[in-house]
Amino acid sequence: MVKIAICAPGKPLKRARADAVLAHVAGREDIEVHFHEQCFAKEGHFAGPDEARLDALLECANDPAFDAVWFAMGGYGSNRIAAQAVAGMNEQARAKSYLGYSDCGFLLAALYKHGIGRVAHGPLAGDIRRDGGEVAIDRALGWLTGDDSGLEPHLDDRPAVAFNLTTLAMLLGTELAPDLSDHVVMVEEVAEYHYAIDRLFFHVTQHLRDIAGLRLGRITDVPENDRPFGKDEVQIAEEWCARSGIPYLGRADIAHDAANRIVPFGLEARRPRA
Repeated sequence: MVKIAICAPGKPLKRARADAVLAHVAGREDIEVHFHEQCFAKEGHFAGPDEARLDALLECANDPAFDAVWFAMGGYGSNRIAAQAVAGMNEQARAKSYLGYSDCGFLLAALYKHGIGRVAHGPLAGDIRRDGGEVAIDRALGWLTGDDSGLEPHLDDRPAVAFNLTTLAMLLGTELAPDLSDHVVMVEEVAEYHYAIDRLFFHVTQHLRDIAGLRLGRITDVPENDRPFGKDEVQIAEEWCARSGIPYLGRADIAHDAANRIVPFGLEARRPRA
C-alpha cells in the first residue's frame, strides 16, 4: 500500500474538496490518503502562516509512515518556505515522491535542485473540483503508485521539467532554481493577457539559452484586452525562442485544467517506484 500525505504550501483547501477526494478513493486497497489539518488553516491568502505551512510540509516529508507528498492546492506562498523546507528534510524525505504544479513549482524546483525525492509536475488534490477532476485525481494517484500511463506524451530520452510560466519567471535567478541545461522545459499559463505572456517569455528565454528546447502547454482563460495584442501564444513562444536560440519543440499536454498530464523532473523520476 502506498501512503500519501497531503499538505498545502500555498493557499488553503476547502474541506469539501478533501471529502470528495476521500470519497473517490474509498475502498481502494492500494493507497491510503491523509490530509494534514494544516490544509484547511487560513491566514489571509495563505493556508496558515509561513511557520505552520513549513512545519506541515516537513512533518509530511520527514515521516517514515508516508511514501509520497501530494500538494493540495497551488496559490502563492510556496516560495516563502521552499529554502527552509529543503534544508530541514531528512533521509526519509529523500525517498519520497512529490507531486503538484502551479505555484508549487517553487518547491518542485528546490527539491529537484537538491536531489530530494521523485519530483513531478501534475494534478493537485484540489483539482477534484474541476470538470473531469476525478480523472485528474486518478492520473495523479496512478503516478504515485507506479503507473506511467498519465505521463506527458512528448517525453523522450532527454530530461524534462514543467512549470507555470509566471512561476518559472519568478524562480529563475533565485536560490531555488535548478540547473536546467540540456533539459526540455515545458510551460503553461492561466488568466494572463497576451502582452503579459510576451513579457514573461522575454524574461525566461534570457535565462534558458542552454536548454534542449521549449514546449508550450495550454494558455487558458486569456482575458480580453482593450486592444488586440496581434500575436497568439504560439507566435509569442516561437519568436522569443528564435531570438534566444532556443529550439521551439511544439505543444505540450499540460495546463491549469483536468487534462494536465504528468511531467517527472529529470530522468530518474520516470522510473517506477521501488
